[in-house]
Amino acid sequence: MDRLQSRSDRAIHQFDTFLRTFMPHAATSQRANPADNAVDSALDDQERRHAASLMRVNHTGEVCAQALYQGQSATAKLPLARKQMDHSALQELDHLAWCDERLTQLQSRTSYLNPLIYLASFGIGASTGVISDRISLGIVAAVQEELGRQRDVHQKALPSGDHRSRVILRQMAVDEAHHAHLALEAGGVRFPAPVKWGMRLVSKVMSKGVYHL
Repeated sequence: MDRLQSRSDRAIHQFDTFLRTFMPHAATSQRANPADNAVDSALDDQERRHAASLMRVNHTGEVCAQALYQGQSATAKLPLARKQMDHSALQELDHLAWCDERLTQLQSRTSYLNPLIYLASFGIGASTGVISDRISLGIVAAVQEELGRQRDVHQKALPSGDHRSRVILRQMAVDEAHHAHLALEAGGVRFPAPVKWGMRLVSKVMSKGVYHL
């Protein structure tokens, strides 16, 4: 009975997270937005659109991360692996909320490609969880490392006056480095360089589409 209730609770949690990922402005953060006290310099229309497109890419990265965690959590075999994924996913919801808020401030929107990216990422997470918790955690580490690298690139690419977006990305990069470390510490496989290069290529293709759509 407890086992059935646990599965029921997990299904409810999965559905709740799904709604908070997709419903406009539904994601809420447990931590204060790191950009609350930041003040932007004036941005012209071109700079604002460019900053918004970059933040849209970062928002979609968080949608991808949420779907990956949900898929993995649904099929993870070991309680430790599931606990690690749930903890990291909770902090990733903060990132989702911060990016969504920043897109609103920049008078922009989230990506039209989010549903497709969510489904693909959920499938990857669920399938790797079925194969092995070590591979599943390794995927988490590799994805978080790639997201952290992307945050660093985008901080440099933002308009010089966009201090709010830059502060948000800086905190996200710190969190993601921590999540990658925890996943490896929990037993995740460290993937070889060719696998990471392949993931980076996929990330670049996805980012180009999301930047415009």
